[in-house]
Amino acid sequence: MYSKAEASQLRQAFWTTLGQYMAPVLSADGLAVNWINYKTGLKGVQFKLDADNRRARIGIELTQPDAGIRELFYEQFGELKTLLHETLGEEWTWEAAATNEHGQPLSRIYKELAPVNLFTRDDWPALISFFKPRLIALDEFWSSAQYAFEELREG
Repeated sequence: MYSKAEASQLRQAFWTTLGQYMAPVLSADGLAVNWINYKTGLKGVQFKLDADNRRARIGIELTQPDAGIRELFYEQFGELKTLLHETLGEEWTWEAAATNEHGQPLSRIYKELAPVNLFTRDDWPALISFFKPRLIALDEFWSSAQYAFEELREG
């Protein structure tokens, strides 16, 4: 078992390492990008990476506070489901109604890898191999799919 400080240090070290692996990779549009804190440019639409002592998850999270607006975004992603899965090369789990670790409602589309442990350095290659190609594919998808959300963009 790790102390809070050790766990925090390991967590930070992993995300820094992943960021270093991703740094030389340009976006689908040929731009430098902060892969770990990817900006979709749409309020309430996030690409989220998460890992703990049991699993790793990468996903698209829709966090708009208004349930109706969140549903519209989720439906729009549904229209793009084939493109998303083709770009990713795999099917992801779709969850229209979920909550985050703070109990706030959200919708998400995600892929999980388990069992893996962020706190075991021997698992880091598996974690990086899980996150890296999916992040690149998400960026490729978003490069063209973002335009389908123009009408939902808040002014």
